[in-house]
Amino acid sequence: MLYLTSAVLGAALCCFAFLGLRARWVDGPVDDYVTARNSQTASTLGLSFLASGMGAWILFAPPEIGAFVGPLALAGYALGSALPFIVLGLYGPKIRRALPEGRSIAEFAEACYGPGVRRWVTLVSVGYMACFLAAELTAIGAITALLSDVPPALVIIGVALTTLVYTAVGGLRASLATDRWQAWLLLALLLAVGSVTLWRLPTMPSEATLPSIPVTSALSVALTLVIAVTAANLFHQGYWQRVWAARDDQSLGRGAWLGGGMTVVVVMLIGGLGMLATMSGVPLGEPPMPFFALLTKAPAWLTLPALVLAVTLVASSVDTLQNGIASLVVSRSEQRGVSITAARWVTIALMIPVVVIALQGLSVLRLFLIADLLCAAIVVPVLLGLWQRMTPFAAIAGGVAGLLGAIIPGWFGQGSLIAGVVAASFPGSIPTLGPFVGAIVASTLVSVLLASMSKNNKQ
Repeated sequence: MLYLTSAVLGAALCCFAFLGLRARWVDGPVDDYVTARNSQTASTLGLSFLASGMGAWILFAPPEIGAFVGPLALAGYALGSALPFIVLGLYGPKIRRALPEGRSIAEFAEACYGPGVRRWVTLVSVGYMACFLAAELTAIGAITALLSDVPPALVIIGVALTTLVYTAVGGLRASLATDRWQAWLLLALLLAVGSVTLWRLPTMPSEATLPSIPVTSALSVALTLVIAVTAANLFHQGYWQRVWAARDDQSLGRGAWLGGGMTVVVVMLIGGLGMLATMSGVPLGEPPMPFFALLTKAPAWLTLPALVLAVTLVASSVDTLQNGIASLVVSRSEQRGVSITAARWVTIALMIPVVVIALQGLSVLRLFLIADLLCAAIVVPVLLGLWQRMTPFAAIAGGVAGLLGAIIPGWFGQGSLIAGVVAASFPGSIPTLGPFVGAIVASTLVSVLLASMSKNNKQ
């Protein structure tokens, strides 16, 4: 069975590499390598948004939220997962008109505020995507250990190397080409694995009820997830690349709504399996993993497709993240003398510590929450860049105020500055609403107030 599983996973990765290399960028300009400018239809973008946004996290987080918090918080999580696409679909046409030759969120920040804010945004974006990469590779290692006898390190390194090969050679076009196939494959595998898993559920007890917590608590969790996921994913450079890859504004809008709609459905369905698991009394394990609890003692013909599903999910998000990091490096390369080769080597170099972290099998949820909070503190000042009255000072002050605002709830609630800082670092890896609300409110108020006081409008 070990050899069969290894062969199937190897074949899946080879297929992804073939599809990516077949669509490779050949002797084109840097611009085409990082944006595939004005070339993608709405359907391609919709499938790409779905595939690039769906990582192995959907097999862990939505089922756990559904099992322990209930449908209200799960709906918030689904909305938060889809909202970044919708924001870019609505806001993207304005960005395209304001920056027709743009390539990244960093260039957008520079066009609005100057090089200082650009460097800050680049640092936040690369840091967030590196955390995302580590989380995805860690997840596939954990899933491999749960569902097979294949060494987890072999799969982690295999996914990292395979995706690096076709993204380094093919650029964004390679990622988009694999996304189309990966999206259809993951939908088919989700349907197949989910259907069989439902069929294998034990008889539902007559007293079974939907898992739930008090409405106020559920709303708090839902709002926290909406803010955290939306703010962080708006610094996902892979999504910003697709703003300029769209054939036109209409393709971008329709593609964003299509990707967002499919994302909501997928997250709700996979989270629903978590609710059914806890309602049926299935032991959820320690730590609890409702989706994989449903696969306990499952036959090989079911665990193997589930493992292929996990590899597909990870590969589709990892290649987007790798290409997004490369695009930040080569942004404005003609003016700065940065070559595509240099961008490739920087991406490879960044993957080394990411893979090392993933091989440790650590939990990165707390790192994710901290990265999400950092993004939440500066997302509003960055997106206000198209407002005529916004200034670099207002944006930077707003970002600093957002960071301070994140610690105020814990500071006031526990009467200590240190307690506020600790609360904003999410001890116990528990998402709490206070730091996110403080960050969003403080950054917005300070940015808008200082911009309103400015006497100079942008030209």
